Amino acid sequence: MSTLYLVATPIGNLDDLSPRARQVLQTVGWIACEDTRVTGRLLHLLGIQPHPPLLAYHDFAKNVPRVLEKLAVSDGALVSDAGTPGINDPGYRLVRAARAAGHQVRPIPGPSAPIAALAASGLPTDAFLYLGYLPRKAGEKRALLDSIRDLPYTLLFLVTPHRLQADLAALQAALGDREASLARELTKLHEEIITAPLSALQAHCTAHPPRTTRVISPRGASRQAAAWDEGRLLAAVREGLSHGEKASALAKRLATESGHPRRQIYALIETLKGDTPHA
Repeated sequence: MSTLYLVATPIGNLDDLSPRARQVLQTVGWIACEDTRVTGRLLHLLGIQPHPPLLAYHDFAKNVPRVLEKLAVSDGALVSDAGTPGINDPGYRLVRAARAAGHQVRPIPGPSAPIAALAASGLPTDAFLYLGYLPRKAGEKRALLDSIRDLPYTLLFLVTPHRLQADLAALQAALGDREASLARELTKLHEEIITAPLSALQAHCTAHPPRTTRVISPRGASRQAAAWDEGRLLAAVREGLSHGEKASALAKRLATESGHPRRQIYALIETLKGDTPHA
């Protein structure tokens, strides 16, 4: 029987493709992908030319039999547009069908945007619940958030840019102004990962509208945002000063993000400015 390889592809930085993934993509008989144009462009950028034939699988209800026909003849690979296939896409249907037909399924590990965002958030990672995108309808969204509000897990969501503000507001209304993390443009030039109370994330996104985003909110046991420790606050002050932020604006922003009094932060800023040697 043949083998279906689940190949993780870069989520931004092309150097994140593993040597093993490259070898598989070069040698399989075919590649099933969400969008043949996206995958074709990726393979071109990676220098995998000529590449195996590409097979669209965006509608699994129709494509599973077609992919299984290919798998009966030769090994193949399943990829998503970016990241690990089978996570938040219908790849699991093909995996189930391939196993049921007696084929081997082998993962080729690599980038996964939700896991990357979680690992870099600074929030608890020992127990987490991945929920993908929130429902579009307000009532369904509220019902879901109410049902998970007190669960002892870090909650991990995907958010689209045009729904970001509404989803952040819904999260705060249901979960309280707890500390959360927002990640966008992961592994790319303008990568941004911010951990702050949900209210501060809303303010930041109003000023800086993001693209594809992951929002992580910690376990239900801690409804309110915890104040940063002194080391984290000191590092944030130094970073703000290094970017030329004015003392008053920096103190106001960090008071919102850190949970520390604005006056205390302003005093720390003035102390650090006084200790900075002149050029």
